[in-house]
Amino acid sequence: MTTDDDHPSPPFGRALCAMVTPFTGSGALDLDGAQRLAERLVAAGCDGLVLSGTTGESPTTTDAEKSALVAAVREAVGGRAALVAGVGTADTRHTVELARAAERAGADGLLVVAPYYSRPPQDALEAHFREVADACGLPLALYDIPGRTGTRIEPDTLVRLADHPRIVAVKDCSYDLLGTQKVLARTGLAYYAGCDEQILALYALGATGYVSTVANVVPGLFRAVLDAFDAGDTREAARLQRRALALIEPVMAAGLPGTVTTKALLGALGLPSGPVRAPLRPADRETTEGLLTAYRELTAGAAQFQA
Repeated sequence: MTTDDDHPSPPFGRALCAMVTPFTGSGALDLDGAQRLAERLVAAGCDGLVLSGTTGESPTTTDAEKSALVAAVREAVGGRAALVAGVGTADTRHTVELARAAERAGADGLLVVAPYYSRPPQDALEAHFREVADACGLPLALYDIPGRTGTRIEPDTLVRLADHPRIVAVKDCSYDLLGTQKVLARTGLAYYAGCDEQILALYALGATGYVSTVANVVPGLFRAVLDAFDAGDTREAARLQRRALALIEPVMAAGLPGTVTTKALLGALGLPSGPVRAPLRPADRETTEGLLTAYRELTAGAAQFQA
């Protein structure tokens, strides 16, 4: 059985969902739908919700919508779950503004992605994160996803940033197990697996938990993976992780962004989702039917995993 020392203290809980941002049929922000979805996810075992992340279509929501979303979800879930607001942009000043707005709206923490497109060198990247952390009173999770941003947060940079009292966590989509282990060995940063297929692998190495897109539709499944591992049943943890691949693959690796596939599946299940915003386009009927079939096969006989 694991001990408390095996994983850093979870600043936002262990089981986090990267929640979609529901829209109405006309494409407007659906705050009622967001509240209903958030309540459902928390009731099903999510310790925290990441709002306005990649899955939440942050590039196409306005600053006002981002703040309204945090305030509405906070009203719905109260103190039952941590709310982590995605505030990262390619502009340091804008990121600071969003960070302060999220704090005012009721967020518990911030998810700050590496500035994208401009590809700053590591010293500039470090200065960016420190400026954001200095600008407000909330703890930060740094989002390392070089496949989207074009810039890696190098392990040595993360080690240096760990000395800041408000930089407490990393959402890891680096696909670099060696680099991740280096940071885990040299810092107290809480690591969250940001790629659903790596949840068990990173947890076994000492990560704190996960931020999952697939958890929008199976919120209990990955929590069960962690629970089995913590109970010392590594075989069961591995079985559940492999079982999840039946949905991870069509949602996250089918050639469409996870936001598109997740919203399609949520909509097919009658749950709040709505359309995606351009330039994203909705999944076609064949894709949606395939997602629904995969979901039904995964959850057959396992009501605790169902959305």
